[in-house]
Amino acid sequence: MAGLISVKSVEDFGKEVDQTVSGLLVVHFRAQWAPQCEQMDGVMVELAKEHTQVRFSTVEAEELPEISKQYSIAAVPTFILIKGKNEVDRLDGANVPELTKKVKHHADPNASPVMLPASSQPPKEDLNTKLKGLINAAPCVLFVKGSRQEPRCGFSRTLMGLLDERKIDYSTFDILGDEEVRQGLKKYSDWPTYPQVYVNGELIGGLDIIKELDASGELDQSLPKKQDLDDRLKALITRSPVMLFMKGSPGEPKCGFSRTITSILTGTGLKYDTFDILQDQEVRQGLKTYSNWPTFPQLYVSGELVGGLDIVKELQESGELASMLE
Repeated sequence: MAGLISVKSVEDFGKEVDQTVSGLLVVHFRAQWAPQCEQMDGVMVELAKEHTQVRFSTVEAEELPEISKQYSIAAVPTFILIKGKNEVDRLDGANVPELTKKVKHHADPNASPVMLPASSQPPKEDLNTKLKGLINAAPCVLFVKGSRQEPRCGFSRTLMGLLDERKIDYSTFDILGDEEVRQGLKKYSDWPTYPQVYVNGELIGGLDIIKELDASGELDQSLPKKQDLDDRLKALITRSPVMLFMKGSPGEPKCGFSRTITSILTGTGLKYDTFDILQDQEVRQGLKTYSNWPTFPQLYVSGELVGGLDIVKELQESGELASMLE
């Protein structure tokens, strides 16, 4: 849509935020399956015509969960207003008059932030708690500049290249996308530079340490090896007798199909386990090929694919669902 910038990556979003030093950015966290998001995109286009000095962008909340988590996006549509790289206001829901009012207020270069009622503001997570959560997010976590696909410094590129060559299983966090984490982790770990490598929540060190471990032959024993994807998928599929691969979680589904299927399964009163495919691109893409089923959610019973929402609905309507899950 004219007037709207579609953010496609964490790096793109960082560039958008960088430009808020001298102006206002309005971000629409949206989803393809929500019709109200399409309507609000049209509203954003009209606002962009009126406020030519303001930048307007859209983020697919499900496709870029890192950004959604950073701004505590719990539902779509949600609008975040950013100035000077900081969130100055937000709006949850498709409220055209309120969005228009907020944009008009913050488009004024002398405007002060609008303080939301305390009850509507997402609680600010303690920094140490946040850092502990990030460090323990996977058995091996790299805090780097950029991403696997687009490293933003030579040290990060060299480190990830070395670990990929040794088939080390790791996840990454882009410290360029979160200044609070970037500065806080230096003090938390008492390690002033990046990249930083953590294993089982403990700091291993930076590139030089990893190179030393590799040269001494200790790297394979110190860091977890990558599991074959098919073996990993088999393990996930059979993790529980009833296994659902969905977007989000039963308590916070991130798409309408996932919301509906969890409602149906919960209604049976039987236990089932879930896996959030938005948190793992390797599983998300690999499972499509493994199961020869191109969409999500996917339901497995005793390691066998049952199907998606349509199949589950048919089984529910025929009265066969409960007996199959048992």
